[in-house]
Amino acid sequence: MKKLILSLSMIVIVLAGMTGCNTISGMGRDVSTVGSDVAAGANAVGKSMSNR
Repeated sequence: MKKLILSLSMIVIVLAGMTGCNTISGMGRDVSTVGSDVAAGANAVGKSMSNR
């Protein structure tokens, strides 16, 4: 039963995320933007740790 609820929750989350992206290419741009933001955050943390 837990697996079913987890699976349905994941499907709802994915579908909700995809509605924000009108097309597959839009979704690709969104994912790329998130990746860039994560990389920038990681770089900032790395720089702050190396400056100690």
